Amino acid sequence: MSNERAEFSKRLATAMTAQGYEPRPGVLSTQFNVRFNGASVSFTTASRWLNGGGIPEYEKLVALADWLKADPCLLLFGDRAGRGKREVRQVKEDALTYDDERVFDIYRRLPQTQQKAVCEVIMAFAASSSKLTSLAKPGAVTKAKRS
Repeated sequence: MSNERAEFSKRLATAMTAQGYEPRPGVLSTQFNVRFNGASVSFTTASRWLNGGGIPEYEKLVALADWLKADPCLLLFGDRAGRGKREVRQVKEDALTYDDERVFDIYRRLPQTQQKAVCEVIMAFAASSSKLTSLAKPGAVTKAKRS
């Protein structure tokens, strides 16, 4: 279980409790499906969200946040972006370049409302990028044309 998924599941459970719901998969799937206009969420998916096994797609994350009266970025990322100081983490990927560091430093100094706007733009790009990736898979174009 990745740390991000575990942290997300804790924040989701806390948000559910704060709104008077028991953080259980049955409650989550039922309450979510009543409010979401897209494809319904199974008990298993809700269980993964609550047990650190998965994170919802962007549209479902936004719907969760609306239902639970939470900020989608805070629900997904927590307050780690707004802490003002860096956490010490081991990074297994390539080191950040100077420009990356500079951009992150600027982001951290932004007011929370502006950090939220930047986060929403990034989430929108990620959502559109994932749609483009799914269209690039073999057979996806023919399925898209039939719809």
